[in-house]
Amino acid sequence: MATFTLPKNSKINAKGQVHTAEGATRKRSFRIYRWDPDSGQNPRYDTFEIDLDACGPMVLDALFKIKNEIDPTLTFRRSCREGICGSCSMNMNGKNGLACTTAIEDLKGDIRITPLPHMDVVKDLVPDFTHFYAQYASIRPWLQAVTPTPSGKERLQSPEQREKLDGLYECILCACCSTACPSYWWNSDKFLGPAILLQAYRWLADSRDEMTGERLDALEDPFRLYRCHTIMNCANVCPKGLSPAKAIAEIKKMEAERHV
Repeated sequence: MATFTLPKNSKINAKGQVHTAEGATRKRSFRIYRWDPDSGQNPRYDTFEIDLDACGPMVLDALFKIKNEIDPTLTFRRSCREGICGSCSMNMNGKNGLACTTAIEDLKGDIRITPLPHMDVVKDLVPDFTHFYAQYASIRPWLQAVTPTPSGKERLQSPEQREKLDGLYECILCACCSTACPSYWWNSDKFLGPAILLQAYRWLADSRDEMTGERLDALEDPFRLYRCHTIMNCANVCPKGLSPAKAIAEIKKMEAERHV
């Protein structure tokens, strides 16, 4: 029997804390999802007022300010601060993105920050990527070839062959696209999702890889590949401007062509 409500211990019903910015003339409020598995309490939203004149321009800057000056227990992932590593992916005002490349001024009203949707939460804004990374490993994301490497040389590509990887290799595995995909929400146990399928096509499109047939065999499944319904949420939220939906369509095309 399907359950459409959250378990009691997952409902956000605890009253959150409020931290005001006294004396600030230009301030914004951040409502941040908080949950500590060790506390035994339900999740809550804490509200933090930030003085924008004493804070950097990005959402990640505000999170640093909160953690460093107001509440050191706030937990979130971050690393490069340059939109390269994908660590600070989260949901801001209902849209997935990277906190380090999302400007505070681009978000309207009070800013609500939650973990990436439809993933288990480790703590606060930190989602559990265990299943996501296991799916990534399942596509064998490395070059596979049976012919020996040319003696003393690299496996070369023409400029045209290399160009086919543009729009694919830039993926930073932030999971913004997969966690914005309703098909992935419903079938994440079987459907690989936009991010992993884009990575799969990155190797299918690589002229140096010699396992195309085996890779297509592994993907040809009613759930692993064909649960994509081209909703396009993936392309709308990708912080790198990529189109996983296009990559998935190319895989489906390759699957169809080899049976003709």
